[in-house]
Amino acid sequence: MDWKMFQALLSGVNKYSTAFGRIWLSVVFVFRVLVYVVAAERVWGDEQKDFDCNTKQPGCPNTCYDHFFPISHIRLWALQLIFVTCPSFMVVMHVAYRDDRERKHRAKYGEDAKLYNNTGKKHGGLWWTYLLSLFFKTGIEVVFLYLLHMIYDSFYLPKLVKCDIKPCPNQVDCYIGHPTEKKVFTYFMVGASAFCIVLNVCEIIYLIAKRIARIVRKIKSRDRLVTLHQRYADDDRGRYQSVPMKRLDLKPGYKPNDDMRASAPNLTAS
Repeated sequence: MDWKMFQALLSGVNKYSTAFGRIWLSVVFVFRVLVYVVAAERVWGDEQKDFDCNTKQPGCPNTCYDHFFPISHIRLWALQLIFVTCPSFMVVMHVAYRDDRERKHRAKYGEDAKLYNNTGKKHGGLWWTYLLSLFFKTGIEVVFLYLLHMIYDSFYLPKLVKCDIKPCPNQVDCYIGHPTEKKVFTYFMVGASAFCIVLNVCEIIYLIAKRIARIVRKIKSRDRLVTLHQRYADDDRGRYQSVPMKRLDLKPGYKPNDDMRASAPNLTAS
């Protein structure tokens, strides 16, 4: 994938997103991707080389490093950014599918024929796709925050760790390279991820509330139309009932029965 195709995908995500979605996209690609590429990778660098233990026992530093850092922060964040941006492309692909259906429909029935009023408007299946993408993004963020906390026992990076795993001869002290910088970037990335979770939750609430409000408006409009129709029907019925039946020309020799006289006292035969 080249940069132009990637830029087209990002512009598509931004085009079909709500205000919360645009803020989320800015946070992800400005405060997370750029920080990750420009600064975080350089701070971590060759982590194992900077991991120094006060022993020369062969294999001890490697074993201790693998114990305390089973997966690197930088690689875990790379996976997180990849997985968290994939659900947004579901919306772009769904809109592309709608555009293709619209194109085939117009080619078959003419240019004036329309299958969708607006292929990018979040109605029907596209609304559900967009909502599911938000749930996926929120779940991915939560899962990776939990993994980061579970693997390292916290988001805090100590300057010194004590290791007594074989083949270390005894308990040795190991020092982490650039611990303060790594701690700052860890807190920053965790805070940005938490902020993205808040934005996703706000967008989910916004979409559901907007959908409920639209349904309520439709119900009220339908009830108003039913009420007006009933009122007009009652007015017409009352207008017809208010017309007195004074005289009805019947065929000669026809005599109205008792039921007809009871319902229309003024009914007479000519």
